[in-house]
Amino acid sequence: MHNPGQTRSAHRPDHRLQTPDTFVRMELPGMKKAAAIVHISPAGGAAFTQYAAELEPGGTLGSTDTQRFLYVLEGSAILTAEPATHTLLADGFAYVPEGAPHVVKADERTRLAVIEKPYQPLSFISAPEILVGNEAEVVSVALNGDADVQVRSLLPGDLCFDFAVNTMTYNPGAALSMVEIHVMEHGLLMLEGGGIYRLGDSWYPVTAGDFIWMAPYCPQWFGAIGKRPAKYLIYKDWNRHPLG
Repeated sequence: MHNPGQTRSAHRPDHRLQTPDTFVRMELPGMKKAAAIVHISPAGGAAFTQYAAELEPGGTLGSTDTQRFLYVLEGSAILTAEPATHTLLADGFAYVPEGAPHVVKADERTRLAVIEKPYQPLSFISAPEILVGNEAEVVSVALNGDADVQVRSLLPGDLCFDFAVNTMTYNPGAALSMVEIHVMEHGLLMLEGGGIYRLGDSWYPVTAGDFIWMAPYCPQWFGAIGKRPAKYLIYKDWNRHPLG
């Protein structure tokens, strides 16, 4: 039941919680039979853009001049980047470097998490190439030795990448061992389960489908609550000096 004027969503200078009841869909330039839910962008204070793309059968994303990361939330997508074509199934992901011509198309109803960011080159290293994988095939590592919190790094830690995307899975009752405060900003999409997120001085119940943006130096902590594991997809800028 809808409660007029009520929502769990919140907007603060150093963080944002966006819940599905507040999602607004729009068609971005170049999209065909598709819509985007823009979670965060430079207009909201971020240095990157993250959105959910909902594609009908035959739907396509528009092009972008920036680097792009795709993660399949539901359905499947075909990524064509000459001379190769890749089929991305659920939990499949792809990284496309800045300036690489490509087409993303769905043959069925498909939802994608999309991250786009201008590339920050380093003079002594080459830019990354196209990378395709599936989250289930990525080795899971215990966070700081805690087997109840598992991390899968979807992009290599190589210096050629200027951002990271991970999944983090918490067994029921598991939590981060500390309140983190750091220079990196985050975009976080809850995939499964739920829990409590501390952002700044506020505490929020969160569940699958919620999106969180955290600005640099925003105090942050998460604990999983419920009878099933909690899992999220998280972005952070990475491998670059704070001075740019």
